[in-house]
Amino acid sequence: MTIAGWKKYVYSLIAKELSLITRYYDRVLQWMPRPDDSGLLLDALDCPQKKVIKDTDPFPDCSKDHTTRTAVLLNGTINHHYDIQGLLLQIAPRLSRTSRILIVAYNPYFSWLYRLANRIGIRKGEEPTTFVTRVDLENIAQLAGYDIVRTHLEVYVPWKLFGIGTLLNHVLSAIPVVRWLGLVYLAVLRPVIPEASAVRPSLSCVVPARNERGNIENCIRRLPDLGCDLEVIFVEGHSSDGTWEEILRIKDVYGARYTIKAFQQTGKGKSDAVRLGFSQATGDLLTILDADLTMPPELLGRFYTAYCQGHADFINGSRLVYPMEGNAMRFLNRLGNVFFAKALSWVLDTQIGDSLCGTKLLARHDYQRMVSWRRDFGDFDPFGDFELIFPAAVLGLGIIDIPIRYQDRTYGSTNISRFRHGLMLLKMTCIGLYRIKLGIARGVPQRT
Repeated sequence: MTIAGWKKYVYSLIAKELSLITRYYDRVLQWMPRPDDSGLLLDALDCPQKKVIKDTDPFPDCSKDHTTRTAVLLNGTINHHYDIQGLLLQIAPRLSRTSRILIVAYNPYFSWLYRLANRIGIRKGEEPTTFVTRVDLENIAQLAGYDIVRTHLEVYVPWKLFGIGTLLNHVLSAIPVVRWLGLVYLAVLRPVIPEASAVRPSLSCVVPARNERGNIENCIRRLPDLGCDLEVIFVEGHSSDGTWEEILRIKDVYGARYTIKAFQQTGKGKSDAVRLGFSQATGDLLTILDADLTMPPELLGRFYTAYCQGHADFINGSRLVYPMEGNAMRFLNRLGNVFFAKALSWVLDTQIGDSLCGTKLLARHDYQRMVSWRRDFGDFDPFGDFELIFPAAVLGLGIIDIPIRYQDRTYGSTNISRFRHGLMLLKMTCIGLYRIKLGIARGVPQRT
């Protein structure tokens, strides 16, 4: 393999990982490219618009444009810079909440290898001088007003080796300890930008309900005053206890106080109910409230506030911090929930406290990207939790957990089958391992 062919292969590995994000962005701006940058990485990225912004060019102001999602590429830039914090601070005022910075850097533990490559002529251009560890970069990012929402190491074997190298690059990235030996370090930075104090984003609350007649009125009565336009969307799923009739009654009684919509599923399962509800929602933000009320509706304000304060773009409930009330969750169920939370944190390279808490909050424009992501990834999730958590992690939304105390049911019985649904969850985790962690079957269609 020639040096040109070798470089093209290496950049294709990096581009394949970054394209998991850029494919769902409107444009990529490569900022401050190095003089020796051939443009191979930018060319290989999957994104409809790509542009180079040199250090002498003015950077476009994206701060007021929330509809155009911009990814800013820094390819090797921080390895030749003596003030990374200043660099990030310089661009911060020109980014919006939907912007992300994609950093491509050399693994600091192989700094000697890059210097050697320069000296023997394999690597051209100026020798890199700055090597930062993950902890260093996290600290610098925080000081500059960013969160690191996703990290990944890439390029373990920089040669194809008749396909063996490609296979090893998939497998080695999932092996503990070995996974830190990738030659290239990738990081996704999210600017921490709170919502303007004068602006209260509207909220759509989707309430999936099956055989929950006795809880429907409390779903409305216990809602907190969030100080925003609130829309409640009930989605009833083939109940046999009069849940639909109760929803219609509550809609008439409370319709003057809230905007209440009601729909009946034609499909089955919570995932189908959430999709139907979200498709009918008009709020800036979307959230889910399970009709069993095991997540107290009074706590919805904490989810809303966490988003508005800019802590993350995906707010996830966690039932596994505080002791649960009474028999809210059996021991084996709790054990399974802890296992799946740990397993998914490993699979997604993102800390997740509880993967199956029903309540989550996100922006409607981010959900629209998730729908596109799901079409590419595949439709496998019967519950609706994983099809939100998977893309939230991969697309770099930033995830934060809101601890709640899980409550006992006051009406009805659970719709969960412990072992059958446990096997479904294990299947979803394995799909995530295969398609996300190992990076196999990532050949999704290119955007045109």
